[in-house]
Amino acid sequence: MSKNHFKLLVFDWDGTLMDSQARIVACCQSAIADLDFEERTLTQILSIIGLSLERAFATLFPKGSPSQWTQLVERYRYHFFNTHAQIPAPLFQGVKETLETLQNNGYWLAVATGKSRQGLNKGLTETEMVNIFQTTRCADETRSKPEPQMLQEIMDELGMLPKDTLMIGDSKHDLQMAHNAGIAAVAVSYGVSESAELLKYNPLTCLDNLPALTTWLHS
Repeated sequence: MSKNHFKLLVFDWDGTLMDSQARIVACCQSAIADLDFEERTLTQILSIIGLSLERAFATLFPKGSPSQWTQLVERYRYHFFNTHAQIPAPLFQGVKETLETLQNNGYWLAVATGKSRQGLNKGLTETEMVNIFQTTRCADETRSKPEPQMLQEIMDELGMLPKDTLMIGDSKHDLQMAHNAGIAAVAVSYGVSESAELLKYNPLTCLDNLPALTTWLHS
């Protein structure tokens, strides 16, 4: 597939653009402790980053009930916007400059994230990136990754075809979603998953930093 086909670049948020792992882990741990659930390991928590909160907690606690998962989500959101709101969650190095370069080169940019709309809007505002993306989709607006609906809605809204579209993400959930939507994907290895794990899902390439995407697209 020629890279010249790509017109729309769709980015995951957590672990791809924003270094939010510490905040997410702290919120998960606090929510679990609030409700006296059994602790989950760091590896287990990292594995669900990228999913909707409902699906994430259902994955962590498969024997729980929907009402318990809802309670966990509510406690997570409380800690995200209150208790742990001051835990730093900066953009990864070079992210903003890279997105601005891609925008100036004529690419359309979008976000497909497991965050809620309120959470993403908070991140966009904090990082002063509200005006960089043509559109965004959040997990509370559509079906969770790895189902393809987020990408399908983004493409439909912007009038793009699967061959025009490239997904960029740091987790298997991103790569599986891209596959399910019939679009190509690029993995990044600096988020929640190592390159050896990501390569199992056949991305076009696996990059060690986001600025390398610009070079790869033009190579």
